[in-house]
Amino acid sequence: MICCTTSWVTELVHWYNHEHRHSAIGFVTPEQRHAQMDISPLQACDKVYAAARKVNPNRWPGPTRDWSRINEVHLNPQTSDKKSHSQQKSA
Repeated sequence: MICCTTSWVTELVHWYNHEHRHSAIGFVTPEQRHAQMDISPLQACDKVYAAARKVNPNRWPGPTRDWSRINEVHLNPQTSDKKSHSQQKSA
């Protein structure tokens, strides 16, 4: 049983880090992010969105998605709502 569980977790971790594209880091994999291989895909996405907006500007009421590289990544970032809620609890 331990062997099966270990195998499953190993496969999950590989998928999560090498195949799954994460929205918080610009729809690239953590592997791409850590190896700094995310710059080119992000630039390509920016160009595609800019071209699509130029062809059909009515599709976007505001700016398109920001495809800039995220400089700082947090595993469990606290939102301002969570911070204020935890501050209220401690008061």
